[in-house]
Amino acid sequence: MDAGGGDKVDVWVVYPERGDRAPVVLVIHEIFGLSDWVRATSDQLAAEGFIAVAPDLISGKAPGGKGSRSVSPDVARSLIAALDPAEIVRRLDATVKYATSLPAALPRFAVVGFCWGGGVSFAYASEQAGLSAAVVCYGTPPSTRALGRIRAPVLGLYGGSDARVDMTVPPAAQEMKRLGKSFDYTMFEGAGHAFFRAQDGQAGANLKATQQAWPRMIRFLKKNLEGGIASSDGPRRELLAAVVSLKTVCGHEPASSARTALLPVEEVHGD
Repeated sequence: MDAGGGDKVDVWVVYPERGDRAPVVLVIHEIFGLSDWVRATSDQLAAEGFIAVAPDLISGKAPGGKGSRSVSPDVARSLIAALDPAEIVRRLDATVKYATSLPAALPRFAVVGFCWGGGVSFAYASEQAGLSAAVVCYGTPPSTRALGRIRAPVLGLYGGSDARVDMTVPPAAQEMKRLGKSFDYTMFEGAGHAFFRAQDGQAGANLKATQQAWPRMIRFLKKNLEGGIASSDGPRRELLAAVVSLKTVCGHEPASSARTALLPVEEVHGD
């Protein structure tokens, strides 16, 4: 995908099976880059009726001008730490322009981010005025000044045993309330950081959090993108099958199970 100024970004695109145009959900990866788990989660968002688009934000940053697929999680962490916030916003804006221009897409879009990507999702809500909704999965909030620029409703999903992140949430919620902004968040008791991915952790609390958080996220997205709600009270069986099979401990990538190889722009169809 062309991100402007000669910059190219690899993007994972998954289409839903539906007869009408679909809203777009931008998926922002963890600090480990565009992993198999992020691609599988994008697949599940497409299965819920969205066009899921996950950009590799370290595209071109790895040796040889490559991206996430060519480096280890530790190298991905170092590359992400060196990213320029302005470049991240520019690349996300380019992804939005590309995705909402697809013939099958509606102009409405939301953002969902996990871990590092959760913080980016929260911050991007302060930079992108056209955003319809933002979901922050265990990510930290931006500055107080940035909170004042947020227009879209924000949903926060946090593990109750993730003190490093959790301590930043109540002050942000208080400020959002003072500013008249919409920020609804839940801390799931006993769940740790990255509970969506590490579902076997915390003596079952992470799996329980996933089972509660996923349908809540889908209802939030459907309400703000389509004016409706999710049709089920629990996460899709496909989600659990895909995500549980790809769960890892922090810092280690799962074995590849993506259905197709990542190309500069890869478009696949959701089940």
